[in-house]
Amino acid sequence: MNNKMKTAFSALAENEAFARSAAAAFVMPLDPTVEELTEIKTAVSEAVSNSVIHGYAGWEDRSQAMVELECEIGEKGRVTIVVTDHGRGIANVEEAMQPLFSTVESEERSGMGFTVMESFMDKLQVKSEEGKGTAVTMTKYLDLVSGL
Repeated sequence: MNNKMKTAFSALAENEAFARSAAAAFVMPLDPTVEELTEIKTAVSEAVSNSVIHGYAGWEDRSQAMVELECEIGEKGRVTIVVTDHGRGIANVEEAMQPLFSTVESEERSGMGFTVMESFMDKLQVKSEEGKGTAVTMTKYLDLVSGL
C-alpha cells in the first residue's frame, strides 16, 4: 500500500524550510540514512526555490501564488516527490535544465538547481507550460535496511 501526502503553501522564500521539513518528516518511517535525508531535503529546497524565484517572478499579487508539495512512498523504498507551481512556466525545459542556465541574471544565482536535483535524486522529470506553471517530479529509491 502506498502512503501519500499533499500540502500547499504560499510562494514565499520562508516556506522553503517548511517544505524541506515536511518531506523529511514524511519519509522518516522508512528510516533513511542521514545522506538520503539530506539529498531529499536539498532537492526539495531547489524545486521550491525555483517555483518561488522563477515560477512567480514578476507577480505583484503573491497572495494567489501557491506551491504544492506531494510526497508518495511506494514499494521497495521508492519515494516520489512532486513540486508544482501555477506560475509563468518554462519556455524551454531542456535549456533550463542545462548547468549554469538562469533566467535571473541580475541576482547571484548559480543556475544549478536542476543539476542538483538530478544529482541527488534517481529520476527527475520536469513538465511545464508557459503561463500555466511547472511540475517537477523527483524519484529516489532508498536503501531499506528494515525491509519495509
